[in-house]
Amino acid sequence: MINVENLRKEFKKTVKEPGLRGSVKSLFHPKKETVVAVNDISFNVPKGEILGFIGPNGAGKSTVIKMLTGILTPTSGKCTINGKNPRENRKSYVKEIGVVFGQRTQLWWDLPLRETYTVLKEMYEVPDDRFKKRMAFLNEVLNLEDFISSPVRTLSLGQRMRADIAASLLHSPKVLFLDEPTIGLDVVVKDNIRRAIEDINRQEQTTVILTTHDLADIEQLSKRIVMIDKGRNVFDGAIADLKAKYGQIREMKFETDAADPERALSYLSHFSISAEDCVVETEGKSVKVRFNSAAVPVSDMLAYTLERVSVSDIAVKDADIEEIIRRLYSQGVSG
Repeated sequence: MINVENLRKEFKKTVKEPGLRGSVKSLFHPKKETVVAVNDISFNVPKGEILGFIGPNGAGKSTVIKMLTGILTPTSGKCTINGKNPRENRKSYVKEIGVVFGQRTQLWWDLPLRETYTVLKEMYEVPDDRFKKRMAFLNEVLNLEDFISSPVRTLSLGQRMRADIAASLLHSPKVLFLDEPTIGLDVVVKDNIRRAIEDINRQEQTTVILTTHDLADIEQLSKRIVMIDKGRNVFDGAIADLKAKYGQIREMKFETDAADPERALSYLSHFSISAEDCVVETEGKSVKVRFNSAAVPVSDMLAYTLERVSVSDIAVKDADIEEIIRRLYSQGVSG
């Protein structure tokens, strides 16, 4: 369905020397510098998969999405979606994709939502009978009926996000690009949005590329992730494989009456490990320790802790994907 091969995007920027002289010089003899935003990225997404596409700010995620949606032209490499080039087959291509940007809306601010969908129906040339069936399906999955007659400007953030997802799916696209679809939403609304995405994917085999900083979205919706950093692939595989490869991080929580638990425990000096392998956070009597079980076995960490301080309610669990990815980024993994 989606094929990305050695995709690269370069931008030219003017480098200005300091001061008035530098400004005049850059005006008449501008010095250009090439910035590589995306550096030979490749991946494939089969039909019906929900792919988590993640990376830190500035990693190149948005640039990749803009090339896949046809907004930007790659410097080199190629991408095809359902056999179409996003730039060369622009008119037919846009009818096969839906795009949702969490912080932007494609809806008309002052129009009632129902009329917005009627306008989009005409733009995408959706036949009347198909439009009625489509709206019935979207109403069922996204619960639009309660606010479909309201002007867009009166909708809550959660309602607007559901409305935007419906708008992107009105023409039955084969691929859906979701950029931060749950940003700023409360827990209940987030869960409703995730369930709607799951239902749409399951019922219609819509291929989804999900970009988000909320890794709960990734864990619930995706089995596979592509992670990029500094414009390059860092990881491409199943979340289970990521946890197996980098998931030696454990999290231990306990309560203690020790006046200064960090000082009393002194994990780093006792086990001769780096600060990267053990992070301690305290809040009142509560202590949370994230540690690398490859450097310090769980049994050793428990025995030492119980020996040094008086504890209650102690528990150890696997770190979640967010902690694993935080660790990867802090190590500066780039290929």
